[in-house]
Amino acid sequence: MPDVGEGLTEAEILKWYVQPGDTVTDGQVVCEVETAKAAVELPIPFDGTVHDLLFPEGTTVDVGQVIISVNVGGEAPAAEAPVAQAPVEAAAPAPAAAPAAETPAEEGEPQGRQPVLVGYGVAASSTKRRARKGAGVPSQGASAPAAPAPAAPAQAAPASAASAIQGELNGHGGSTATATRPLAKPPVRKLAKDLGVDLTTVVPTGPDGIITREDVHAAAAPAPAAVEAPAPVAVAPAQAQAPAPAAAPSAVSSTDARETRVPIKGVRKATAAAMVGSAFTAPHVTEFVTFDITRTMKLVEELKADKDMAGLRVNPLLLIAKAVLVAVRRNPEINAAWDEANQEIVLKHYVNLGIAAATPRGLIVPNIKDAHAQTLPELSTSLSELVATAREGKTTPAAMQGGTFTITNVGVFGVDTGTPILNPGESAILAVGAIKLQPWVHKGKVKPRQVTTLALSFDHRLVDGELGSKFLADVAAILEQPKRLMTWS
Repeated sequence: MPDVGEGLTEAEILKWYVQPGDTVTDGQVVCEVETAKAAVELPIPFDGTVHDLLFPEGTTVDVGQVIISVNVGGEAPAAEAPVAQAPVEAAAPAPAAAPAAETPAEEGEPQGRQPVLVGYGVAASSTKRRARKGAGVPSQGASAPAAPAPAAPAQAAPASAASAIQGELNGHGGSTATATRPLAKPPVRKLAKDLGVDLTTVVPTGPDGIITREDVHAAAAPAPAAVEAPAPVAVAPAQAQAPAPAAAPSAVSSTDARETRVPIKGVRKATAAAMVGSAFTAPHVTEFVTFDITRTMKLVEELKADKDMAGLRVNPLLLIAKAVLVAVRRNPEINAAWDEANQEIVLKHYVNLGIAAATPRGLIVPNIKDAHAQTLPELSTSLSELVATAREGKTTPAAMQGGTFTITNVGVFGVDTGTPILNPGESAILAVGAIKLQPWVHKGKVKPRQVTTLALSFDHRLVDGELGSKFLADVAAILEQPKRLMTWS
């Protein structure tokens, strides 16, 4: 799993595009993975034949673990250690083979093109393997599996390869017999903390007594009530047979279960962390305005019939986005960021307009770069591409970076309004409510009119009440009288 940067330490394998025996070429996409930022495609940096897929779909893998082995140049699998190795948890280490495997792993590491995720570029690795002091003994006193059951294809990798990369990935050199605390990598420790699992009660099954993700999940899961079906591919047979801790809760019948637990990971996990950070860092203020949007709705219908907009998607969101851009031009201080480290307010002279999008993997906020410089047809094209890409789950991390102002359309769900939370790093976010036919005083008479409510949340460190109110009033005024799109531009 390549180093994806941005502080990310793991990714989930969503889909494999190749199988053992398939021929692959340098740059060919072999799988799709989901990080905490987005789903991206992963290219292979080698020419050769797929030997093994070391993790099944749906598995969350730490950065640095090998996920696929490839035979290159017709070499035998035994000579593949520098290129394709087994994951840390794949098999018990073979002490005798470890020293021999480590030398080529250190000296023969490819220095040319390295595997990276699309959109991240290549980062030179500074990792140097630490010499092993010994085969190691499980820290909990539990003996390693002596003869694991026949492993699924994803775990059938050479033991020497596992030994070769063990020093680099687990971050612990030498024996663990005298360890004062259970051995586990930082992502595994965080997982245990999130699940409320005491690592001292977990039976390790990884090499040298290292606790794996599967060990933590096994400790957190209820003990089986009866003999179960064969273990899922994602869990090695040896790990599946590990006895449940004495403190594990009693089993719950799947037919009578009253609760379902869904692991928090990927985009949803990152979004949750970002929202908590935003809510408790930036002092939020939310203001509302309800107004008559009938004229804008009529303009939408006229634009749909305009030959200059033929083939383009025209909807209320397009004109709302354009109104926001005009209002930002009239109130540029709204488009800013708070730099805590330098104690500075950063005024942005460009607008990367974020559009909150609900996807099967959670809420994401891709943005349209330099939206302020786009014409209405160009903005329509950008919005259509942004939404289509998000629905397909193909939004890249780069598309979600650098936003300056966000629009979230809760009206599509029939919701009148809300109090949106700021996207981290931005000073304001506009929520658009449902557009409904309501009785409204128009030209001195009560008439049915299209009415909606806008809600603007802003960071009160950057935006005071006057600025926030003027900006929100400008957006509403433009949408109430859309001719201001021309007179105010």
